[in-house]
Amino acid sequence: MNSKVNRTRWSTIAAAGALLVALTAGVAAPALAAEPAGTGAVAAATAGGQGVRVKLPPLDRAAIRRAVPALPNADLTGALLRVTGSAGQYSTSWGEGDLVTGRPVDVDGRFRIGSISKVFTAAVVLQLAAEHRIDLDAPVQGYLPGVLPAGLAPVTVGQLLNHTSGLPNGTGDGWGDGSNAWFAEHRFQSLTPQQVVGSMAGQSMSFEPGTAQQYNGMNTFVAGLLIEKVTGHSYAHEVRSRIIRPLGLRDTDVPAADDPLLARPSARAYLSVPDGSGGTRRVDVTEQSPFPWAEGGLISSAPDLDRFVTALFRGRLLPAAQQRLLFTVPDVPNRSSSHCAAGPDAGRACMSMGLEHTVLNGVDLWGKTGTRPGYTSGVFATRDLARTIVYSFNPTDVGGADMKYVLGLANAVLPPATP
Repeated sequence: MNSKVNRTRWSTIAAAGALLVALTAGVAAPALAAEPAGTGAVAAATAGGQGVRVKLPPLDRAAIRRAVPALPNADLTGALLRVTGSAGQYSTSWGEGDLVTGRPVDVDGRFRIGSISKVFTAAVVLQLAAEHRIDLDAPVQGYLPGVLPAGLAPVTVGQLLNHTSGLPNGTGDGWGDGSNAWFAEHRFQSLTPQQVVGSMAGQSMSFEPGTAQQYNGMNTFVAGLLIEKVTGHSYAHEVRSRIIRPLGLRDTDVPAADDPLLARPSARAYLSVPDGSGGTRRVDVTEQSPFPWAEGGLISSAPDLDRFVTALFRGRLLPAAQQRLLFTVPDVPNRSSSHCAAGPDAGRACMSMGLEHTVLNGVDLWGKTGTRPGYTSGVFATRDLARTIVYSFNPTDVGGADMKYVLGLANAVLPPATP
């Protein structure tokens, strides 16, 4: 997958990686006045590499509102935030959800979650492992003979989930120059999962499997195909029957690749494209192909993502053995990826079999970022669910939201904690 295509394909991996770097770096925002009421809550955290307990500060709603500038502006048309947990609750939005009507962003509306889809995929694979239908230590080629290009080294299922497979990135042929204008014109174009996986043909492994970690959407496309092969059902069927329906996720779905609709969006998505006279115009790209599928094609809402991560962390979806894998990061280096490139463990792996680990102002968070053109989102929580954070920005560039906005909001929601 070349660098230009990275900006438009399969959840915009580069933007998601930059977001994780920003969160991990935990750049301090200006000092914020604390809300006087409330005592906060205790959450697991890391300080100076040592596991300690810290008290989360009460939510400062005024500081949160100030963290995002007046919208819409040149970079963003809207944003939303949902914070829950024993340390406080707050939902709010900024900007316009529709530039034509001027309606506000719907804090409970639906949006394209991009690579947050990977968490759903990993949860299904881990469930199948718990049912002894998949062996995480077995080569995926044994389950999917002939699907991966010939000549690639054996890769285990577990290595797919924690991105230590070393699989190539794929070529990205036929996906234009990665510009806003190109995506706006081709937003209904799609590839099948088999075509995506096949694009690795002729490429070499990035490294020997299991020796490093590199964030790669190919891993999750293969995992989706594995789910279908083992169960005999579609990926969408398995996610719906195992996660969506049991948890009552009313706004979450796995749309078909030829279904570009997004009903009841939190905000419509717009990209800025050249207008032919030296300026720009906004093109509505709310309707687009969700072909990233198991890797980045799901649709959800802030309330649903909150409910999903809460159930996941509480062990409602996985037995204890597989639950531990969600919070186990392999001790290997991070290889040529913007993910895991900053923070207390800079240069080392930060992804488990389904989640990303980061530290913001001394507090451990687990979750996932995601980006599709017009939507940059994330869901993170302390492991004890004292604070759960779901956000979605509506950037006007396919590369995602500028990190200054994400960092400003992150530091307002979780300012430096008190030991």
